[in-house]
Amino acid sequence: MKKIALLGAGHIGQTIARLLTDTGDYRVSVFDRSAQALSHVREHAAEVFELSESDTGTLRKAIAGHDAVINALPYTMATSAAAAAVAAGCHYFDLTEDVAATQAIAQLAEGATTALMPQCGLAPGFISIAAHHLAADFERIDSVKMRVGALPAFPTNSLKYNLTWSVDGLINEYCQPCEAIRDGERLSVQPLEGLEHFSLDGVEYEAFNTSGGLGTLCETLAGRVSDLDYKSVRYPGHGALMKVLLGELRLKDDQATLKGLLKRAVPSTSQDVVLVFVVVSGMRDGVLTQEVFARKIFAERNNGQSASAIQITTASAVCAAVDLFFAGELPQHGFIRQEQIGLPGFLANRFGNAYMHSTNIESLS
Repeated sequence: MKKIALLGAGHIGQTIARLLTDTGDYRVSVFDRSAQALSHVREHAAEVFELSESDTGTLRKAIAGHDAVINALPYTMATSAAAAAVAAGCHYFDLTEDVAATQAIAQLAEGATTALMPQCGLAPGFISIAAHHLAADFERIDSVKMRVGALPAFPTNSLKYNLTWSVDGLINEYCQPCEAIRDGERLSVQPLEGLEHFSLDGVEYEAFNTSGGLGTLCETLAGRVSDLDYKSVRYPGHGALMKVLLGELRLKDDQATLKGLLKRAVPSTSQDVVLVFVVVSGMRDGVLTQEVFARKIFAERNNGQSASAIQITTASAVCAAVDLFFAGELPQHGFIRQEQIGLPGFLANRFGNAYMHSTNIESLS
């Protein structure tokens, strides 16, 4: 039985603990500074620990003796948590979308005897696995378009949005520069720009640049692809309102106020849907071809057990990465990219197969 130190007992952490513990193959110890959060995860954890200090030294002592660390804390903790894992001799997995944190973790992985695999969530994470798989069969890749949305199933406010995941992560991806490849050249583009509209399954959406979703694909596909980008999917009109908040009202420069505003005024919901949409175009077998991968994953409410779509997709992705790693299907030390996971193997995994299912969400009576 593998011993896992899980950092973070929020909604995603709770789902990770449940998924891993239910297999009987993992013994999960959960660490969080919030006693209230820990109270919600006790039934799915072997042990829980209230950890008030979050410096590298304290973390190293807390996680010593575990086979791996899964970091489900805010992205601001990624680098220190990874450093603690390396110092403690633990393998490391996280969900960060932050580009700078990922680059710092890659440096920590140089010469490490343990494995470090950041970005194990939905986007970055699964979206890179799907895009890399589709692109692999093309002898010439003209474009790779990666689109992901974590959306309310029943939008009712002017933003047409509800909080379904970390507010810190949401603000970070709306405010930080975005990576892309244009005409074969890597470049930085601005968040909330590049607006486009499309329909899928009879629903109208918009998409615009956000930071971090590409993971390491810019580096992996450099020299092979002409155009590569990632955009977040929202319902039409959301991007324009966020531009007012971030640009005209200058809340991009006052993110603490923006965070408080969003948490006070935008309700959270567990009735959500995750949209994954990848389009690859280019030459395959001498023919100009387009290949599409599309999924909608809905929240689940059955047998007294409920989970939002973002909980399902994020927790399942990192659990699949950990599972495949301990099965020996991934490198056992150094920096591991998401696209080193094969899509068929991921979808066949007992956790990854959550992406094979689209179950209907029912509104509360």
